Amino acid sequence: MPTRSRPFRPSATSGAPGWADHDVQRVLWLTLALFLSYLCVAISLPVTSLYVITRLGFGGAAAGLAVGISFASTILTRGLAGRIADHRGSKYCMTWGRCVYALAGLVCGGASWQGFPSLAAYGVLLVGRLLLGVGESLTVVGLIAWCLGIMGAGRTGKVLALVGMGLYGAFAVGSPIGLALFDQVSFADVMGACALVPLVGLVMAMPITAVAPQVGKRQSFVSIIGQIWELGLVVCLQGVGFAAIGAFMPLLFLHHGWSHAGFGLTCFGGAFVLVRILLGHLPDRIGGIPVALASISIEAVGQALLWAAPNPAVALAGAFLTGLGCSLIFPAMGIEMIRRVPPHLRGTAMGGLAAFQDLAFGGTGPVTGLLADRFGYPVVFLVGGLAASVGLISISAIARQDWRDVTRTRGSL
Repeated sequence: MPTRSRPFRPSATSGAPGWADHDVQRVLWLTLALFLSYLCVAISLPVTSLYVITRLGFGGAAAGLAVGISFASTILTRGLAGRIADHRGSKYCMTWGRCVYALAGLVCGGASWQGFPSLAAYGVLLVGRLLLGVGESLTVVGLIAWCLGIMGAGRTGKVLALVGMGLYGAFAVGSPIGLALFDQVSFADVMGACALVPLVGLVMAMPITAVAPQVGKRQSFVSIIGQIWELGLVVCLQGVGFAAIGAFMPLLFLHHGWSHAGFGLTCFGGAFVLVRILLGHLPDRIGGIPVALASISIEAVGQALLWAAPNPAVALAGAFLTGLGCSLIFPAMGIEMIRRVPPHLRGTAMGGLAAFQDLAFGGTGPVTGLLADRFGYPVVFLVGGLAASVGLISISAIARQDWRDVTRTRGSL
């Protein structure tokens, strides 16, 4: 039977991290390396959809598939990545992930070869995007497990906050860089840059000492998912809004004829990182459930603004609020996940939790792309707002069940 999370009790170590702490410094260095590596994902994200529509001549559904298919391969390999991190070591897992990142950039760049007809080029692009998803699974799961091994489970929220700063800091910076490069150089050149940056991150991370994997009885990936699915559902519903911005924010601006399309992604990523810096300690201090309740409510408001935006200023405000709301939901659910699984299975469990987010990323692009082709791009953010509202209901249900468990336990004493 799955074990439910225990009621949260603040620990003595909760609070803002001490930046002079040697373990924190190592995690910060690994986060910087992740920032550089993840630029290959961030740079390619808006460029891919624009390339499919403006250069290959396909529609929104094909663009959404090209963006979302990388998340499909990530979903299918999260369990594998978790097992590699738990069995072979987190550093080993991360190293292979960054190598696959680089290979994916080269394959995506090959889609621009002049000898390919549009359909063949699109097929090569999809292969490259599939490889990118595998690289992301190995890199992110490996690095999170590595950082958790360095910092310890008592600072899970801080680890996930710091790692998220690297991921979404790259997202905030990389998206406008990708759009600017796409205007100035060829698609192959942009993908060449995407192949280079993860190798730089790999070189940076190599001197950091590996953490030995934990020893213990293994469980199947399905069994672990059974212990965390409620938390994963919240992460999945939260991810719809993020995926909508990543895939369709530039296209929303183009649809309305607004300028500065890349700034929407910057507003989202900047808000995301700002919350991680200022409030990243909150899940460790007050618990994951209250943080998630407040966060997903803010995300729902941000998506509503994007749906109804009459001008670019309101759209940018919606992107900013969505970033504020999305920022702490994964760390909040990560805190709850740590309480449900033993230490030697946390890499696999983290991969499972991330797979729910990948499910949102992979499914949102194609499904909302079809809706956008028929009803226009604003409808994408209506879907994101509805998903966040359902997420709020799901978190409330978890909170009520935890309260009943606590009440039942006290009554039996």
